[in-house]
Amino acid sequence: MKTEHGVLSADRVLGCILAGGQSRRMGGGDKSLMDLGGKTMLDMVVERFKQQVPEIILNANGDPDRFSPFDLPVVADPVGEFAGPLAGILAGLTYAKQNRPGITHVVSVAGDTPFFPFTLVNRLCSAVPAREPVIALASSSDRLHPVFGLWPVALYEDLHDWLTSGQSGKVLAFVDRHDSVEVSFSADPATGLDPFFNANRPEDLAKVQEAMSPR
Repeated sequence: MKTEHGVLSADRVLGCILAGGQSRRMGGGDKSLMDLGGKTMLDMVVERFKQQVPEIILNANGDPDRFSPFDLPVVADPVGEFAGPLAGILAGLTYAKQNRPGITHVVSVAGDTPFFPFTLVNRLCSAVPAREPVIALASSSDRLHPVFGLWPVALYEDLHDWLTSGQSGKVLAFVDRHDSVEVSFSADPATGLDPFFNANRPEDLAKVQEAMSPR
């Protein structure tokens, strides 16, 4: 695994899908597993992500067997219970640190955002130096999407201490402690939607289904 000109290679990145939310606005349950005409949002997310990283894990709490069709490691939040996306990011960093010594970074994506860019990982990797702990976050339409980020494994201990000491669970509160860069993305060319459109409500699922339909 080599880097060129100090730029991070995607070969050294672990993909982490944050699928552990409680989906309150959808009425509870796993919205990423809801059937949308033969496919789920998580099917779509995994399909896109597999084209970008060599290995993927799922971050989710509760019974991991519900994700068994995906044949991916399921890693629960290592702190708290449903402690938010920062705990999911820590789950990814913990897995990489304990199981994948060649991995230097984790890219996090949301399990309810089926049209995120095919270029996400490469562009985040290109935005940071390979050997310095710089966080890269995605944005679109002048809006930051901190759940879509590139996280150096070197920040594992600081994030662990941050969460276990009762600090803010807000992603940007932690990011502000470190060097970071923003990477902007345009609308999804196939659907015209914001690339980070996420389905929080039943009406959002209808939008996803419409975007999936042949044009």
